[in-house]
Amino acid sequence: MAITTEVTVATALSGGNIVLLAALSYVWLQNYRTFRTPLVLGLLLFSLVFMLENVVAVYFFFAEEMLYGYEPIVHRVMLALRSLQFVALLSLVYVTLK
Repeated sequence: MAITTEVTVATALSGGNIVLLAALSYVWLQNYRTFRTPLVLGLLLFSLVFMLENVVAVYFFFAEEMLYGYEPIVHRVMLALRSLQFVALLSLVYVTLK
């Protein structure tokens, strides 16, 4: 099966999500070292788990493309979900760095 444009864009968005989550992880790690609060630790753990999810998604986009099926609708749904994640993370980065 050929990799579709939707899968390619979804993969790029997952890569962008990884970069945004790395930035958030860095900020939250620095904050945790300073404040040692459970909330900041929870945010840090959230970002690390979410980053792992995106790394696994990128792996499956390239190595196991059949996981996402042969139906074009599945590719469009994955693209929509990755797009929503990217927008949500971009918003979170904005408010975190502000």
